[in-house]
Amino acid sequence: MENSVHVKEVVVIKPSEPTPSRVLSLSALDSQLFLRFTVEYLFVFKARPGLDQSVITARVKAALAKILVPYYPLAGRVRAKLDGSSLEVVCRAQGAVFMEAVSDHTINDFDRAPRYVTQWRKLLSLSAADVLKGAPPLGVQLTWLRGGDATLGVGLNHSVCDGIGSAEFLNSFAELATSQNRVADLKPKPIWDRHLFDPTKPSRCYSATHLEFNRVPDLCSFTSRFSNERLAPTSIIFDKRWLNELKRLALSTSRPIGLTYTSYEVLSAHVWRSWARALNLPSNQILKLLFSINIRNRVKPSVPSGYYGNAFVLGCAQTTVKDLAEKGLGYAAMLIKRAKERVDNEYVRSVVESVSQSRACPDSVGVLIMSQWSRLGLERVDFGIGKPVHVGPICSDRYCLVLPVYNQPDAVKVTVAVPASVVDKYEYLVKSPCS
Repeated sequence: MENSVHVKEVVVIKPSEPTPSRVLSLSALDSQLFLRFTVEYLFVFKARPGLDQSVITARVKAALAKILVPYYPLAGRVRAKLDGSSLEVVCRAQGAVFMEAVSDHTINDFDRAPRYVTQWRKLLSLSAADVLKGAPPLGVQLTWLRGGDATLGVGLNHSVCDGIGSAEFLNSFAELATSQNRVADLKPKPIWDRHLFDPTKPSRCYSATHLEFNRVPDLCSFTSRFSNERLAPTSIIFDKRWLNELKRLALSTSRPIGLTYTSYEVLSAHVWRSWARALNLPSNQILKLLFSINIRNRVKPSVPSGYYGNAFVLGCAQTTVKDLAEKGLGYAAMLIKRAKERVDNEYVRSVVESVSQSRACPDSVGVLIMSQWSRLGLERVDFGIGKPVHVGPICSDRYCLVLPVYNQPDAVKVTVAVPASVVDKYEYLVKSPCS
């Protein structure tokens, strides 16, 4: 039976104090075509006995009005510049959207992957198909579940903030809902400074090559398969023991000897290989693993604390189906490690030039995109109900996410939706680290 969600209130929340009225430019990195969408977070909270729902709702609404003072661009509206070169935010204190809802979902529904991609869609009822046509950059929905527990759905325009910036915003927002702290006490203080990732003038020519922007042949109707076939969500927890086993296996299949791998490198390599093998693609199809690399400390000078714009570039590991399957976990982990090592100040500047001059954008053929939410601090977001027992996306789709696990700091949860015809094979392979 379909779970129902009934929205009780929809209101526009404006900053609680006067904010600057201006138009702010977004950076070349912010303005990339593939970032023009809303990142949708889902937090699930277990209510403590005696929780007063009306008090929590009032605190969240008041905190939202307060946090929109230092983060006033999130109360503005994003649009393209007249010359089409990049994006900008019109800041006139237009406000963010807050919704309160009730649902017959229970907290136990979130112990496993959703049955289908959009099962939890209504837990953030505001969904903008085009973020440049007047949609608020920020939407918040507090939903009370059957049994008194709660979810908080948050939609943030990716053009305005990246994952680290979103997590800093959400933790500050939550802090204002639960403490007597003033906005002036918040740390880190939000910083705009989007000029840091603008192209240089005059433009320079960089030697770096960018596999992430190169097109590869589609030998197997790859893109139509993902758009035409029903996708089945999956969710698998990897504990510390399992991650260490993957490290051991990667080292045993690596050349040269003496390398070390991070948990993320071996986990993403293992998931990538399992995904590729499950899809049963032609052996000569070129595949890419794209993943975000934080550049805050890789550029010179480093990015100041509190910068909440997009400060990442895409790492790209590329190989054929045949090599990915046959050369072992260590080979895949090495490709990922080398992709990370390529990113330095010059590499970042060449990405800025590429996306601003030619509007370079990643293709989707043969691509798996992984994003690591487990290290952002999302598991600490507490609006007075307690820390979330689940953190994830509103909708599970072909993006692969690495998520935190409640009360298991050394474990991660990997979610991705795969074509329904291969979901059993994918789950078998990904649960078999020695395969």
